[in-house]
Amino acid sequence: MRRKGSLLKEFPVLVIVALVVSLLIKTFVVQFFYIPSGSMENTLQVSDRVAVNKIPFISRSIHRGDIVVFRDPANWLSEPYPSQSPIVVQKFREGLVAVGILPNPAKQYLVKRVVGIGGDRVICCDVNKKLTVNGKATNEPYIFAGNKPSDMNFDVTVPQGKIWVMGDHRGASADSRYHQDDINKGMVPLDRITGRVVAVIWPFKSMKIISGFNSLK
Repeated sequence: MRRKGSLLKEFPVLVIVALVVSLLIKTFVVQFFYIPSGSMENTLQVSDRVAVNKIPFISRSIHRGDIVVFRDPANWLSEPYPSQSPIVVQKFREGLVAVGILPNPAKQYLVKRVVGIGGDRVICCDVNKKLTVNGKATNEPYIFAGNKPSDMNFDVTVPQGKIWVMGDHRGASADSRYHQDDINKGMVPLDRITGRVVAVIWPFKSMKIISGFNSLK
């Protein structure tokens, strides 16, 4: 039986080990994000918390149909407002950021679905009002009810090392379509991708596994 003094001595070591493990998980395996907008409805809802698998980012194995989280590639988002929370709350949040429970607010993130990968030609739209990828019409059952695949016509070829992304709520998503005049021509470089969304973990009623969907099958 361990003495109380022994446990007290070991406690700081256990805390440090737990923090190191958490940081390693955050860096190489999984990170958690909050969904702030309705651009991915109904697949993801406002205020959902999602788990993001970072292994596809490390291995570069991002596929068409995956839902990915990525850092703002070219000022797609406005600058965040400075926090007005009490200093104690701010420090607590900083601690959660450090261990990977919350994303770093200094790095703005977006979540969208991968519609085109390197080498793909993505066009909107064909005579049946569907997106085509490499000349083949897509099947996109995840699009928000009542939305068209796109209200904007486009014809893009995705360079190697980049992806073309769109929100499932096409009528409420300022995605690749709306940033074709930026330095990346609306594409997202692979090195901006944090990882692939694999699950909704909160709220409890919304918990589910998120799988990629190949729209060309």
